[in-house]
Amino acid sequence: MRYWIFGMFALVAGCAAQVRVAVPPPPPVYVAPAVAVEVQATEAPPPLPEYEQPPCPEDGYLWTPGYWHWGPAGYYWVPGTWVQPPQVGVLWTPGYWAFAGGVYGFHAGYWGPHIGFYGGVNYGYGYVGVGFAGGRWDGGHFAYNTAVSNVNTTVIHNTYHTTVINNVTVNRVSYNGPGGVTAVPTAQEKAAQQQPHIAPTAAQTAHVQEAAKNPALAAKANGGHPAIAATARPGAFSGPGVIGARGATPPAAAKAPAPAANPEPRVNQAAELPHASTGNGAGTPPATTPAKTLNATNDKLAHPPTANTQPGAGKPPAKLAKVPPPKPKPKAKGPPKPENKPEGEDK
Repeated sequence: MRYWIFGMFALVAGCAAQVRVAVPPPPPVYVAPAVAVEVQATEAPPPLPEYEQPPCPEDGYLWTPGYWHWGPAGYYWVPGTWVQPPQVGVLWTPGYWAFAGGVYGFHAGYWGPHIGFYGGVNYGYGYVGVGFAGGRWDGGHFAYNTAVSNVNTTVIHNTYHTTVINNVTVNRVSYNGPGGVTAVPTAQEKAAQQQPHIAPTAAQTAHVQEAAKNPALAAKANGGHPAIAATARPGAFSGPGVIGARGATPPAAAKAPAPAANPEPRVNQAAELPHASTGNGAGTPPATTPAKTLNATNDKLAHPPTANTQPGAGKPPAKLAKVPPPKPKPKAKGPPKPENKPEGEDK
């Protein structure tokens, strides 16, 4: 009897164990390692702006796409740029935002022999969400795919052309998670994450720092359309090679300084003006209207105005000093009269 009761308990326990095993597991959700999170934010990053890729400045430079970063004032845009890789044979895996644990975390990019997982975000120009189609290493040289990379083939000769088929929906979403891109790493991307990585170069770090100091790159200032969306070189935020996003407001032109108020009169002002002549003067008048000169007379060059010839406005005219009448000139004396001398005195 006791053995029978014991057997019943074992049978019930076995049935219960089978029920627990039969529960289906939850759907797979990708959670990136916490050590890869560089910064966290409580709001989703803005959509990616649309912009053209500047031409590659030199042979061997690799494209690094732009992205939204987070700072004390909120999101700011880090322009896409061409970068010299730290060594031959490495590729750039872009950073990406992913929602996990109630916050948005940014996972920093890195250099490595293969492209890793970057959230499935379509950054464009070869970064279509999986891998990189903008170029490949060919021995000790980097070959560019001119189908997606802006390369001047008259200067850079290591090129090829392969059409890139984009299987990712282009919706400008800039993060992975609910409401954004729903992608999990492939087997190849998982393997790439386990390979040795190289941190961003010093030029890339300075590029991010320069973007953080530029108020025009803040999302609150540009409405998601930065005027500096891409640059030809890291940190070069002005001059040739700077590309603005579509819909961006161009930077305001510098205003000329205002003239000084109430400038002092210059006595030799005519010397600073062109010497214009009229009539039969030696100078030939220009084809355009000649410059006006002060106090000009016919057949003579312009003369400067006499300084302080007119009293100031609102001041009474100065009184003239009294001049004493001239003294009468003495009359001229005639020749002296001869004296009457006695006769014979001259003898």
